[in-house]
Amino acid sequence: MKNILLLDTSVGSQNKGDDIIMECTRKELGFILKDNFEYTLPTHVSPFHWYQLLIHYITGPSGKGRIQTYADCKLKFIGGSNILCKNLLNYYPQWNINWFNCKPIEGCIGVGVGAGAGEKSNWYTRKMYQRVLNHDYYHSARDERTKEYIESLGLKALNTGCVTMWMFTPEFCKSIPIAKSNTVVFTLTADKNLMREDQFLMDTLIKEYETVYFWPQGMFDFNYFRSLENIESVNVLPANKAAYDAFLSNNDVDYVGTRLHGGIYSMRHGRRAIIVAIDERAREINKTNHLNCIDIKDIEQLPELIDSEFETRVVMDYQAIDQWKSQFDNFNE
Repeated sequence: MKNILLLDTSVGSQNKGDDIIMECTRKELGFILKDNFEYTLPTHVSPFHWYQLLIHYITGPSGKGRIQTYADCKLKFIGGSNILCKNLLNYYPQWNINWFNCKPIEGCIGVGVGAGAGEKSNWYTRKMYQRVLNHDYYHSARDERTKEYIESLGLKALNTGCVTMWMFTPEFCKSIPIAKSNTVVFTLTADKNLMREDQFLMDTLIKEYETVYFWPQGMFDFNYFRSLENIESVNVLPANKAAYDAFLSNNDVDYVGTRLHGGIYSMRHGRRAIIVAIDERAREINKTNHLNCIDIKDIEQLPELIDSEFETRVVMDYQAIDQWKSQFDNFNE
């Protein structure tokens, strides 16, 4: 039995979409994790304090301490999310690492990782990623933009799509309904700059569906929802993945919303989904994988799309996914 380190992007996250990503990451890494011992460390909060590492390295790694155990893990994975922010000098980066606390997690392999907004990284950020990311294995990137960013660091990457989508085979996509349901669940992303568009989105769903549910995927989404008008007829689900999972499993429902992984998770349950793209995440994934997306700037076309019949035809590069997984074929021998 070997030790595997999994960097968990859901710990300390303000977005329940990270819980969805980690559920899928563990499932897709099952062929490695099932026969080995899994350690976990957080990404959104610092895994170590600087003085713990200072004492560890002053006294000398004994090979028995907890920090050395993490450092010695045979494989280290980091699961998805918008984890590769372009500026690690931000006061609270997605991956909360710095030059003084990252040594035990050096050699991480990305699993459907994504690059954050922006096109340029500063020198420090690039050097940090070159230090902590693995130089031997291919990283799994969620989109072509992220793949190119990882390659610009001198590392290897494959565009596998988001790990949450690896199950979307043509056969599975055919099982997703093409016509609208009587019930819909929607999400919003708290952004006052989008209030006009979000009000239109919600008003459209109230008009188009008999029953409407709202799932607050993000920390601020519920209060943002309450700031909108005409919310009296909307049912609110608990803000956790378990409740959303149970709701999707037990109801014939459509999904419409601005939260990417709220939509993908509904599709994993065989539900028809319309994802409203508001940033680089959905837009970049849609370029390659062809989700049923409508851009927020085209939101006035939403009623027509809801009333139409459309097939779900997600395109996944299974050759790239298989190539990424095949790197570990001999690991358990």
